[in-house]
Amino acid sequence: MRLWSCAFFMAWGMFLAIPCPFPKWDEAARYRMLVCLPLVGAIVGGLWALSAYLLSLFPCHAAVRALVLTAVPALVTGFIHLDGFMDVSDAVLSSRDLEGRQKILKDPHAGAFAVLSALFLILAMFSLFFSWEYSAADLVPLALIPVAVRACAGIAVILLTPIETSQYSGGRKKTLAIPLFIMLAAALAVPAALYGVHGLAPAAAAAAYWASALFAKKRLGGMSGDISGYALSIGELIGIAVLVLIRSFVR
Repeated sequence: MRLWSCAFFMAWGMFLAIPCPFPKWDEAARYRMLVCLPLVGAIVGGLWALSAYLLSLFPCHAAVRALVLTAVPALVTGFIHLDGFMDVSDAVLSSRDLEGRQKILKDPHAGAFAVLSALFLILAMFSLFFSWEYSAADLVPLALIPVAVRACAGIAVILLTPIETSQYSGGRKKTLAIPLFIMLAAALAVPAALYGVHGLAPAAAAAAYWASALFAKKRLGGMSGDISGYALSIGELIGIAVLVLIRSFVR
């Protein structure tokens, strides 16, 4: 139990910008930390949904609401996933060979592909939130989008063959994916059961995560934390897109 508690606070300290109340690190809990990713997602999603709820209580311009809702997940996570998104975008969009793409992935400098991809990602999220006329029924699916994509992230890092330079390149315990599958199933089933078609956004986010992760893995020769951040960013965007489009066209 001590290792699981340590793993949760390790995941908090690594993947959230909110100060961790009990900062800990135990190398033996590294892979357990991946199982705690959906719990981190619950914090992100909870704050996201709470922000949307509070904004609905006060009259504010749609642009202000869109700005806040676009910024919340990035601020809460300290931009860590956006950083991975930019690194991978630079690499996968390059016309170099595999070795060259892997070299770009490790380069700390941001290239044109990284900057433009991040710009389009942020503008797309802002535009979606700007046009979103949501109700209380949308808040649960919104909260579960980060849970679903982080469950996928844990599964992907545990099960997919990593890049040799990845910190997760050795000693993977594949049985740890089982609780992640259970949490993923819950994150997909609960909103669908409660809200029908309006609850499909987490499932769309999970599907987009896997499509993006497998594409980047193929382009870069293996899985890594940066690829997970790349796929997570795209997954959240697609989840929000489905949430907004369903609200727009299905009443």
